[in-house]
Amino acid sequence: MRPIDALVRSLSEARVVTDPDVIDSYARDRTFLEPGRPLAVVLAASRDDVVATLRWASEHRVPVVPRGAGTGLAGGAVAGDGAVVLSLARMTAIRELSPADEIAVAEPGVITADLDRAAREHGLMYAPDPSSYQISTIGGNLATNAGGLRCVKYGVTRDSVLGLEVVLADGRVLDTGRRTVKGVTGYDLTGLFVGSEGTLGVITAA
Repeated sequence: MRPIDALVRSLSEARVVTDPDVIDSYARDRTFLEPGRPLAVVLAASRDDVVATLRWASEHRVPVVPRGAGTGLAGGAVAGDGAVVLSLARMTAIRELSPADEIAVAEPGVITADLDRAAREHGLMYAPDPSSYQISTIGGNLATNAGGLRCVKYGVTRDSVLGLEVVLADGRVLDTGRRTVKGVTGYDLTGLFVGSEGTLGVITAA
């Protein structure tokens, strides 16, 4: 039995793509870097899907490449030989939008412009505006600490993030940060994960 079969059983065939032609479309981003031949693509729809994938990958020593919309220009979503591409594009829920607290909780597949539009219905805004904001995802912006023209006044993505839900390489779930602007104790784990390109863990909500 192939190791990938255990992952298919865990998540279902609908979640795990092994068709080489489909995999190829997920193996690259907007750079000109040539991808390798990934083993499969996982179309995660929930945090539990991410947990199951990372536990399996850790057990079988398979590299994982997290992926959002694939709009990046840094090569972070380019997959190598034998890797599993973990697509977060289906995790599109805005779990919470609290105008009184000026806080939104968004999953990584939420399109940046969609979060901004949802905030504007309450007279608010989501400040980071990378040039790809109409098609890029929150998860990708977090992974690259994206900026945009408004960063001159409001800062980059890291400056807009209070806390994260992150799945570590072994499948453990870590919650970082807080819900208040002021927070001066402890290590800044939130800031550490933002901009880490998925190398420290997979962000499943912010």
